[in-house]
Amino acid sequence: MNPRQRTIKSEISLSGVGLHTGAKVTLTFKPAPENHGYKFKRTDLPDHPVIDADVDNVSDTSRSTTLTANGASVSTTEHVLAALVGCEVDNVMIELNGIEVPILDGSAVEFVNALESVGFKEQDAEREYYHVQHNIHYSEEDRKVEMVIMPLDDYRFTCMVDYNSPVLGSQHSTITSISDFKDEIASCRTFVFLHELEMLLKHNLIKGGDINNAIVIVDHEIGEQELKDLAKAFGREDIKVAREGILNNIELRFQNEPARHKLLDMIGDLALIGTPIKGHVMAARPGHAANVAFAKKIKAAIKKDKKKKVQHLYDPTAKPFYNITDIMNILPHRQPFLYIDKILELTKTYVVGVKNVTINEEFFKGHFPGAPVLPGVVQIEAMAQTGGILVLSTVPDPENYLTYFLKIDNVRFRAQVLPGDTIIFRCDLMEPIRRGIAQMKGVGMVADKVVVEAEMMAQISRVKETENPE
Repeated sequence: MNPRQRTIKSEISLSGVGLHTGAKVTLTFKPAPENHGYKFKRTDLPDHPVIDADVDNVSDTSRSTTLTANGASVSTTEHVLAALVGCEVDNVMIELNGIEVPILDGSAVEFVNALESVGFKEQDAEREYYHVQHNIHYSEEDRKVEMVIMPLDDYRFTCMVDYNSPVLGSQHSTITSISDFKDEIASCRTFVFLHELEMLLKHNLIKGGDINNAIVIVDHEIGEQELKDLAKAFGREDIKVAREGILNNIELRFQNEPARHKLLDMIGDLALIGTPIKGHVMAARPGHAANVAFAKKIKAAIKKDKKKKVQHLYDPTAKPFYNITDIMNILPHRQPFLYIDKILELTKTYVVGVKNVTINEEFFKGHFPGAPVLPGVVQIEAMAQTGGILVLSTVPDPENYLTYFLKIDNVRFRAQVLPGDTIIFRCDLMEPIRRGIAQMKGVGMVADKVVVEAEMMAQISRVKETENPE
């Protein structure tokens, strides 16, 4: 089974200034329910609009990653999202009283420290990963950008940067697991070349900059007057160039800190896919625009794979969550209309059930007896009974309730099911159960082949005392 989803135990706030706006802003992490994901809320705007951390909401990548939805925007999202991924937090609401996430020290470490200070709470729902099935490539020939994610049973990153700079040179960074994020990546600060900084200052585009929250790489000869002008811009008495070719006399936290920060940005931007990933990301010369384009390509691959019904394979011989006796204590069905033999998994959001198909079943006497095939209506009924277990698990006394199916849509029979086959059904809630109404997506598989699928709507109804569900 996958690990459980996590949120934080209590809310925690941090305050600072936006790197580009210079405006003071307070960010508050708040616990969120299962399957909530990452969302931003602008508390300074009327009606407090919420912006999903979704790659489809990216509106600008010119200097950082900006998200826009519901008439509101939030910018410089990459560092805080990287911190959440690095801490393996699944669900959180991020409240802001301004448009820009505070830059703090230019890294993700203060976000990580804040999250760890309140601790993490394990939730009931499992974390659903996307396991990369095949290499997914992205490239930009003009910028010499190359990115690929490959199958791996972990979340691993390798990053290379090369800006043809005699100071920066070519740098590499890697983490073998996302669990390395805190120690190896979180504290690595953003960086900028001096000529870029001067352009940003000239156009009043970096109002929150400070020598403590950005590494400035000196990429050209700099005179005393230029140093004085920079010191004035940063409100400092003196600024010098260190021997490493770095402005401000700050010490690098790692020799390859710029490459590590690019890796940090990539983790934050890929969080916008909205699904935890199992795979190895390798990138050459990444940037926000390329990261977002790559994230969109991965999200499209996830959507395509779901349409292909690439499903997790279950072992039908595994110890069941419910055996047939347990099932009969929940469902009112009996022979010859009880079609589920056992339940392998049951959570708040999905259920996995098993039907063993044998030639001894009554309907084979009349349903193509010379070439027996499991009737489609029986497959749907078995899927519905599996979903019924999920729905009835939400009430304290399931034996006193019935599940009536209100609607079945988008039914597809993709392959014949024959005597001797074992069908494994998985039913997932499409949205939370409201007022006793459940909407589910069901898929039936024989081995690694999808044989049937459908969308179902059901309603829970309490049995009256005078009724006998059997």
